[in-house]
Amino acid sequence: MNLIEDIELVLGALIASLFGQGGGVLYTPIQLWNGSDFHKAAPISLFLIVVTSFTATIVYRKSNKVDWVLALLFEVPTTLGAYLGGFASHFISSTALRFILSGLLLISAYFLFYPPKENQRKLLNPKLGYWIIHHKKKGLNYLIDIRLMFPIMFVVGALTGMIGIGGGILKVPIMLIIFNIPMSIAVGSSAFMVGITAAGGLLGHLTHGNFDWHSALILVIPVTIGALAGSLISVKLRSARLIKYFGAFLFLLAILMAGQTFFKIT
Repeated sequence: MNLIEDIELVLGALIASLFGQGGGVLYTPIQLWNGSDFHKAAPISLFLIVVTSFTATIVYRKSNKVDWVLALLFEVPTTLGAYLGGFASHFISSTALRFILSGLLLISAYFLFYPPKENQRKLLNPKLGYWIIHHKKKGLNYLIDIRLMFPIMFVVGALTGMIGIGGGILKVPIMLIIFNIPMSIAVGSSAFMVGITAAGGLLGHLTHGNFDWHSALILVIPVTIGALAGSLISVKLRSARLIKYFGAFLFLLAILMAGQTFFKIT
């Protein structure tokens, strides 16, 4: 871990938070760009996500936008998937992990360009049954189909735990499109959920000893400051156009990473 990489990670946290995404989506790519091995970069990224996620949760909790019941319910399969993904990553080549990361960055870029709407058609059977949970938050009602939620969130957890990203960019669209959860609740709850998922993924990586405690602890304070600064600035500057700019940045990052990996193996 060098000074330039430290600065880049802090700026990554600030820039990503500026666009309302948190730094998790950039921590792993920045480390890879500076020559870190994927199996070392992913757990450090997850550790930083845990810290910054719970910091963000404090802000959302004050505005009563965290649905604790919803978050804990979703995190059962997600955290299990994240742990297994983190554990399995040890047996997957860095090349394959780079391609998976590039693919998820492209998906993230897509949702930044075309954010889902709250009035998407429900994919649930409105009739309550054994597998359907009726939940209510701040006067808003929504249904959660366990048959859909468990496998979908398990896969999300496995992928994010494997490659060391927060996963909020995937969780929020899923909660909006599939489960019709209100935007404010989805975003606020996701801020808490990504920390739980990252903790599960980190535990999976720790089983193989793939974690540089020294580098991770050095980065905690500056990265947290960067994430908080970005969040505060975003209150005044965030706009649809700025978010699309960040989407374009993630798209280019994904293409560059995929291209770099492809030419290394050819």
